[in-house]
Amino acid sequence: MADPCMKAVLVTPEIPFNTGAIGRTCVALNMELILIKPYGFSLDEKSVRRAGTDYWQYVTLTEYDSWEDFIAARQPARDHLYFFEGHAAQSIYEPVFQNDAYLVFGCESAGLPQSILNGVEDRMFHLPMLNPKVRSLNLANVATAVIYQAMRTQLAP
Repeated sequence: MADPCMKAVLVTPEIPFNTGAIGRTCVALNMELILIKPYGFSLDEKSVRRAGTDYWQYVTLTEYDSWEDFIAARQPARDHLYFFEGHAAQSIYEPVFQNDAYLVFGCESAGLPQSILNGVEDRMFHLPMLNPKVRSLNLANVATAVIYQAMRTQLAP
């Protein structure tokens, strides 16, 4: 099995525990973790160690000062960008994920900025929730569920 080259992208993450947990998932699956500033915490090892345990040192981490810097540096193809928002019309079970996909998640309190989402409605997906009493799920849980779904075909025996 070839190493997957999908990437998890966190735009302005606010909670170090979530970033650490997502980093740990990235290590488990040989994925790059891309963080877009500003953060709601310090990215020193101590603030993410609790969730990432001793795996944080193995995270393949790239940081960008802004979404625009990320786009300019990486120049991802539009069909390789997948945006995850609770209000998206399409479920995460609909797309066929590219092997080198960028799985993009917003911050815990506000999701992705509208300036990023304008014009990419066809690239937006949600994780289904059956009970309308639940407004949202924890970012680390959503990211892990999405990542495993996206990599499903690569991870199958």
